[in-house]
Amino acid sequence: WAASAAAPREQLGVRWLAQGSYLSHGIEGGREHCTFTPATYNPCQTGDSNLQPSYGLFEKQLTLLEEAEGGFDQFTRSYKSYGVHRMPDNSLVFKEWAPAAEALFLTGDFNGWDNFSHPYAKKDFGKWELHIPPKEDKTPAVAHNSKLKVVVHTRMGERLYRISPWAKYVTRHEKSVIYDWVHWDPPQPYIHKHPRPQKPRSLRIYESHVGIASPEGKVASYSNFTHNVLPRIKDLGYNCIQLMAIMEHAYYASFGYQVTSFFAASSRYGTPEELKELIDVAHSLGIIVLLDVVHSHASKNTEDGLNSFDGSDSCFFHSGPRGEHSLWDSRLFNYSGWEVLRFLLSNLRWWMEEYRFDGFRFDGVTSMLYHHHGIGSGFSGDYAEYFGLHVDEDSIVYLMLANHILHTLYQDCITIAEDVSGMPTLCRPVQEGGLGFDFRLAMAIPDKWIQILKEFKDEDWNMGNIVHTMSNRRYGEKCIAYAESHDQALVGDKTLAFWLMDKDMYTNMSALIPMNSVIDRGIQLHKMMRLLTHGLGGEGYLNFMGNEFGHPEWLDFPRVGNNESYHYARRQFNLVDMDHLRYRQLYAFDRDMNRTEDKYGWLAAPPAYISAKHEGDKVIVFERANVIFIFNFHPTNSYSNYRVAVGPPGKYKIKLDSDEIHYGGHGRLDHNTEFFTEPMEFSNLPNSMLVNSRITLQELDPIKTTEQRCK
Repeated sequence: WAASAAAPREQLGVRWLAQGSYLSHGIEGGREHCTFTPATYNPCQTGDSNLQPSYGLFEKQLTLLEEAEGGFDQFTRSYKSYGVHRMPDNSLVFKEWAPAAEALFLTGDFNGWDNFSHPYAKKDFGKWELHIPPKEDKTPAVAHNSKLKVVVHTRMGERLYRISPWAKYVTRHEKSVIYDWVHWDPPQPYIHKHPRPQKPRSLRIYESHVGIASPEGKVASYSNFTHNVLPRIKDLGYNCIQLMAIMEHAYYASFGYQVTSFFAASSRYGTPEELKELIDVAHSLGIIVLLDVVHSHASKNTEDGLNSFDGSDSCFFHSGPRGEHSLWDSRLFNYSGWEVLRFLLSNLRWWMEEYRFDGFRFDGVTSMLYHHHGIGSGFSGDYAEYFGLHVDEDSIVYLMLANHILHTLYQDCITIAEDVSGMPTLCRPVQEGGLGFDFRLAMAIPDKWIQILKEFKDEDWNMGNIVHTMSNRRYGEKCIAYAESHDQALVGDKTLAFWLMDKDMYTNMSALIPMNSVIDRGIQLHKMMRLLTHGLGGEGYLNFMGNEFGHPEWLDFPRVGNNESYHYARRQFNLVDMDHLRYRQLYAFDRDMNRTEDKYGWLAAPPAYISAKHEGDKVIVFERANVIFIFNFHPTNSYSNYRVAVGPPGKYKIKLDSDEIHYGGHGRLDHNTEFFTEPMEFSNLPNSMLVNSRITLQELDPIKTTEQRCK
């Protein structure tokens, strides 16, 4: 749909790309499209403050990077010069940016914690440097695994003890609440053995938290994840892991979202080398690994965080109210600051180069996009909500820079945005004027499932509303669909399985006894909700660890309010390892669902054609990637000789059936049955066929029609 330049701008949602063109959106046939249309005038020249010249600012920043730093390649390698680095002669160079400091000193184990023996030299633009020659035996003056602190003298006469913002490893004594900067320079660093896998055709993500990846009530390790969890992920058919809570965070119960040390992999799970091994082994299995990166805000901690590093309330952040998030109680970055850009963009490069992550899931993007941070905003979809002075252009330019640099340097890099607002062009390439993300999270889908389970009886489920939520996404902007993530399982809420079956999961999940009605309903709906989300909801799929087998209860990290208990901060993989429990049946269905997608590739296909959303029958039928999905959500009715629309003619066979006994179903469908199409137009498709309906996926016989598959 192309709009004329004379169309009302408030209806089109215009974001400036480059001079002489703009991006417009419209609706055609119930599907949203975006196209470029030459502009007959430039609203930016007329002073229209609602149209933000973000692309021009992005180009300006690239030019400045070229002129001042020799290009973004060198700029984003600043982790090689800031912090601490060992030279070929074993001398050490320390470098920091602390513009408000009066003086800087280095203290630590190496000098007996002398606060004045090793001063930094002041350089231009608020930078400080210190060179320490090697010892007489030619070994480094600061040994591997020794503790350090930066001593900051402020202009107000204060003496502050700080951790370098570029610290690569920090640890905490068991009885301490403050983290220590530990110099990490192992004599035998881990060497990656396996190349990065190619970007998968379809993205199936296993969202993971290393610390809770064990049935035991403790903080689990990188090594545990490598040896015990990676094989499960491979078996389940997921080809991507999204690792949460890796960037160091002093408060464990923050789920990793109150970051204190941005370049340090969390030491509570093990060493940096053990994380590198985890990623390397994942690569050997053909699994890519994404980092859940938090650049939307930072912890307020001062002694072991970024806050007030140089004694000021700004440095890396905005000063005053703009620098604080009122709901998260955290600090907000000043994305217009040159050294802030250096820090954050180098941080992305560090995780890609040093640990060999394959991309990022950017947390809290909605908060970054708007000055109001999404607080109190309902986001109805009106374009006035996305364009205007309330949009934070500094943040938008930063995200454009980040995506442009990542995708330029790493061809197969994947970036995902956690945005609830629906910002247009978020997932369009930067060269088109978009923000450059590959995917956005389809955050309305899990909310819809929770709402249905909380508020509606089974017979009142609205098929049209469910289908609308699954398919309501911007055309040309890819989404990651999910029925539930870690958010839905946090304390105060619970997993989908527990919403469906609740306390019956404690006593009635044995396969040695007949299912009662609660367990029967819960197991069937758990499978159907996940498959419908998988097939219809997006261009990628995400599952939070353990939920594939219907993990019970909820997540709650040790804290004062629960007496520091780990009981709910663990994943009970032992449940799926017991042959007599029905968790194995849900696990098997999730595994075969992923393997079936891998065979047919519906996530990589264009959006589905929905041929039925029948309210009375509670039936949903759609076709995607030449695959037919048939869902019967009716709580009591099964159907014989039920007519469904079909595109390609031929003979069809059942390929995946949620009612199979080994998936916890009742085995009511005969998989030897062949279904033949008739040249009878139905729901605007040229052919149709009669089927029996619980929930099935049917495949076209390849002998009849080559390379056309219906499942």
